[in-house]
Amino acid sequence: MIEHPGLMLALSIAERLAIFAYAISGFIEARRRRLDPVGTFLVAMATAFGGGTVRDVLLERRPFYWVEHQNYALAIFVLSFFAPVVLKWTSRVLSDRALLVADAIGLGLFSISGTSLAMSAQMPWFTSVIMGVATGVFGGILRDVLCNEVPLILRDSRPYATCAFAGCGLYLLLAQTPLDAVYNVLLSTTFILLARLLTYRFDVRLPH
Repeated sequence: MIEHPGLMLALSIAERLAIFAYAISGFIEARRRRLDPVGTFLVAMATAFGGGTVRDVLLERRPFYWVEHQNYALAIFVLSFFAPVVLKWTSRVLSDRALLVADAIGLGLFSISGTSLAMSAQMPWFTSVIMGVATGVFGGILRDVLCNEVPLILRDSRPYATCAFAGCGLYLLLAQTPLDAVYNVLLSTTFILLARLLTYRFDVRLPH
């Protein structure tokens, strides 16, 4: 896959937004669990960087993203001391909705970013899709495990990883068309975001 500056910029922005979105979901979950600032920091860090770290390990990319860009880790560290104070005024219902939206945004952004990086590393198409899904879901898995919950991907029959899989597949299909790569990132990410929110809103469930 041939990269161009616009695509690399789009992926860079997507990764930053995904980190921000997943960090927020980590803050919200930590608040619900009444964790102290240290616990809040650990949960937010694991949520924000867990999927990207797994991706970097599998693709043998060094240094890890959070090591190379320590300012993001530092920002999460500082915010961990203020997040509980800000979030304590939020009702439980709003927290649930905010967690859902933040999680869906992070899922879409991280999944497409992971797939694109895997393709750039000359991975086969199916491996690239799985790499994207792993990048998208693993942060949420770590968040739930640290908060002593069964991971959402295992306890909720509404499509989650399935949305990421479909969106990553769409990304690879659109990559074979004349569509500009930047628009491909935007469309595929939006597809995952909307698919997750709509299936949740209308209570679409996978057979089990």
